[in-house]
Amino acid sequence: MINDKRIDKDSLGEVEVPIDAYYGPFTSRAKKQYKITNIPPHRNFIRAFVMIKKAAAITNKQLKALPVDIADAIVQSCDEILTGKLLDQFVIETLNSGASTAFNMNCNEVIANKSLEILGKKKGDYNSISPNDHVNMSQSSNDTTPTAIHLSVLMNCYELLPILDNLIVSLSKKSIEFAEEIKIGRTHLMDAIPVTMGKEFGAYCFAIQKCKDLIIKSMDDLYFVALGGTAVGTGANTPKGYQELVVSNLAKISGYPLKPSTNLFFSLQSKLEVANISSTIKNLALELTKIANDIRLMASGPVAGFSEITIPAVHAGSSIMPGKVNPSLSESLNMICFSVIGNDLAVSLAAQAGQFELNVMLGGIAKSLLDSTDMLINFLPVFTQNLIDGIQVNREKLQDYVQKSPVLVTLLNPIIGYLKAAEVYKEALSTNKSIKEVVLAKNLMTSEQFDKALSKEKIIS
Repeated sequence: MINDKRIDKDSLGEVEVPIDAYYGPFTSRAKKQYKITNIPPHRNFIRAFVMIKKAAAITNKQLKALPVDIADAIVQSCDEILTGKLLDQFVIETLNSGASTAFNMNCNEVIANKSLEILGKKKGDYNSISPNDHVNMSQSSNDTTPTAIHLSVLMNCYELLPILDNLIVSLSKKSIEFAEEIKIGRTHLMDAIPVTMGKEFGAYCFAIQKCKDLIIKSMDDLYFVALGGTAVGTGANTPKGYQELVVSNLAKISGYPLKPSTNLFFSLQSKLEVANISSTIKNLALELTKIANDIRLMASGPVAGFSEITIPAVHAGSSIMPGKVNPSLSESLNMICFSVIGNDLAVSLAAQAGQFELNVMLGGIAKSLLDSTDMLINFLPVFTQNLIDGIQVNREKLQDYVQKSPVLVTLLNPIIGYLKAAEVYKEALSTNKSIKEVVLAKNLMTSEQFDKALSKEKIIS
């Protein structure tokens, strides 16, 4: 029988590892414990950690703390992983142990064994290249994981921003297209003063732009990273000058304007910055939910609902009712937003759960934030292209509502007064007559005066 295992050794003793695996003993033990979602670790969480390992190796080499051949092998290993190789060797989920020590060690072991291979040595020869002493040199899970969270969330946000731009453009186009489509406004879900459909979509556009601006503003805090703080913020076991240099190297590798934290103790203890950006993502979800709900209501019908707009049919709406078209994409966006809101609560609870020199709830924070942004990144392009871009107004329905609504009398207040207007409203409602019919019958205005007061120009202005 062919031996498909090798024996690796760590601080707890010997452990069997698949012979071809690039991970090692720590990961082998941990992967048995953290079978939570059975979803691989997030792509950008892996990339962030590998960038950190590369930056640390370069820095330790520059400061003469790490032998040149080992440092170069580690850098080459990281570069290969960053091109997409060995991703199947990252087997610890994003949500794992406290401070994500298990995931940090998964990274250390994969990089160590790949580096051993590059130098012509066998996997598991940790006397030559150690996951702890070499790959993890000048680091701790306690500073690498907070840094990786900042970096991976930045990566996701940079993917999200152009998607929000596309949604903003589509909403803006609809606001222009519908600029003169007058409809009955609604407050308290009751008839209110007329507005235009264009103004409604313009407000949606403005809301998403504001959300985008707030996300960008909250990203600024993520550029300050904890790397160099090691275990508790003192920078223990780092060579002199390490913090400034390693962050500078990480900035070059990542392409982001990263800066050393101005208070490493804060950066290990507090998760204020990630809680803040989580809140801005949640607030985006709140605005998106409102927009999705409005679209569902405006599209309701086609006979017994508002039926103010028509929406594209992306698939059949019912398995039993032929011809039915549902606002399926709005409904899906609602559910996504509810999940984002729940994830923000998870981040909030994790952010307040740290004790003394460290918040250990880092894996949960990373998973929640990356999941939220992933859902929006994946779905908003579909929502924009397949729903927003295809919305059309039901002009006849809008005009019918406007002509029949007694609330138009509000615009006559300056001419006939509030009390007279209230009388007209009640009579029009009880007799099913139009406002114009009641006003003329009561000799409150001439037909010309009425038409001028309720002209399209007056309503739109």
